[in-house]
Amino acid sequence: MNQTQKNDIRGYSFIRNQIVHTGVTPSLREIARAVGYSSPRSAQLMLRRLANQGFIRYVDGVVKLSPRNTPASEKTVSIPLVGSVSCGLPSLAEQEPSGSVEVSTRIARPGHTYFLLYAIGTSMNKSGINDGDLVLVRQQPTADEGEKVVALINDNATIKHFHREGDVIILRPNSTDKEHQPIVLSEEFIIQGVVEAILPSSI
Repeated sequence: MNQTQKNDIRGYSFIRNQIVHTGVTPSLREIARAVGYSSPRSAQLMLRRLANQGFIRYVDGVVKLSPRNTPASEKTVSIPLVGSVSCGLPSLAEQEPSGSVEVSTRIARPGHTYFLLYAIGTSMNKSGINDGDLVLVRQQPTADEGEKVVALINDNATIKHFHREGDVIILRPNSTDKEHQPIVLSEEFIIQGVVEAILPSSI
């Protein structure tokens, strides 16, 4: 990818974000400034390239997103925040909701029950779950090989990778810290759900 193509992508992203979030199309000068061009003429040439590629419509100086690049209206669902869960040794997971978060139905898909937990610890940081992250969990009693599960052990909950080996279940960490060790269980333990997504910890 050459520099012109990189600039075109940067320009398109800027235009799309401005239209989606503000409803206002940025001016040629604003587009040029965002991309790093010194003149509106360079931005105008970029708009023509984007139009030729089908990213936008550019007619008589008016910019519009093409229908295929116009985002559909998103729907959300309220997901309960039920506490915290350990990514190290098992710790008690609170069950009384302390609030709720609106999550897109593209993430929390209809037909399933979900809940949110704050992750504590580092035993799953190589799998993208860091201390303080907000984890979206799809409630279900079973899991497939390798999935990230919220498992209940002696009324305590933990997040680990699910593995079945013969007659035992092994919950494996995936961490930069070698102190975290697998947990070996019989098939009698309880799965509370499967990790569906990791949401920004700033929510």
